[in-house]
Amino acid sequence: MSDIQTLMDMGFPKERAERAIQVTNNKGVEAAMEWLLAHADEDIPSSSSGASSAPATEDGAAPTEASAAAAAAAADEPAQVAKSLKCDECGKLFKSQEEVEFHAAKTQHSSFSESTEEKKPLTEEEKKAQLALLEDKMKRKRQEREENEKKEALERERLRIKSGKDMLEAKRKMEEQEMKKIMDQRRREKAEEKTARDRVKAQIEADKAARRAKQAGETATSPVQSPPPQLSSPVVSSSPAAATSAPKTYTNARIQVRMLDGTTLVETFDAKEQLAAVRLFVQLKLGPNPVPFGLMTTFPRKVFTAEDFDTPLEKLGLVPSAVLIVTKTP
Repeated sequence: MSDIQTLMDMGFPKERAERAIQVTNNKGVEAAMEWLLAHADEDIPSSSSGASSAPATEDGAAPTEASAAAAAAAADEPAQVAKSLKCDECGKLFKSQEEVEFHAAKTQHSSFSESTEEKKPLTEEEKKAQLALLEDKMKRKRQEREENEKKEALERERLRIKSGKDMLEAKRKMEEQEMKKIMDQRRREKAEEKTARDRVKAQIEADKAARRAKQAGETATSPVQSPPPQLSSPVVSSSPAAATSAPKTYTNARIQVRMLDGTTLVETFDAKEQLAAVRLFVQLKLGPNPVPFGLMTTFPRKVFTAEDFDTPLEKLGLVPSAVLIVTKTP
């Protein structure tokens, strides 16, 4: 905002504000305001027509007695000259048309008339009072502007915090959904594996029952004859002695996890699952905002790295059972 506009907001006409800024050499609002208050009873210099000459006849002769008498009568009567402009609604006096226009724009008053009353100049006390009033008004405006700036800064900070919280909440929900998908996938895989194992067991039991029924029928028809040794070889191959000679394959891994607070959790995983499944299990147990952690074994001591999390449990030597310790990472 320019200095002229500031002075106009304080109630000074535009013409007087421009004059004050010019006289004070653009030294600021306070210097211009002091000049305006010190010269409140003075008019802005303006061009005016010269005084009219004394009446004379066309031939330059002296005025007649009648004209002299008329001039004397006019001199005796008081001249009704408009010295100011007056607001008919509030009775305030103004020296110039600019003051009237400013007052009308500020108060919405519309009725003005000329007045023979002269606007009295301000006394020193009135000047000081008006100066104090203007300074107080400027101070209030500065305070209002500072308060508005503080409110805007607080609002911006509130919006920034809210945006950060919304982003964290959205990230947390996405992580929870991803964890839920992984856990659902694990449950489905376990259910499918259980169904497949049950189906294989049922088939084995059916085969055993069929063999037992066949052997019982053959014994009933020919009790003397015994089956040749080569026919019983399939049954012998499934005996415990034959099973011990072949290497046993484990499909599950029973993992015992020792948490940071000393508690122990036990969970069964598929042998082909990656170590990342165990890490996800620990992360879910630690809560929505877990601290950074790692996994390690004590015997043999091994600290698992990021590359190990993509390796199946059976290749890491954690099948059929193992103990993992949760450690804090920097």
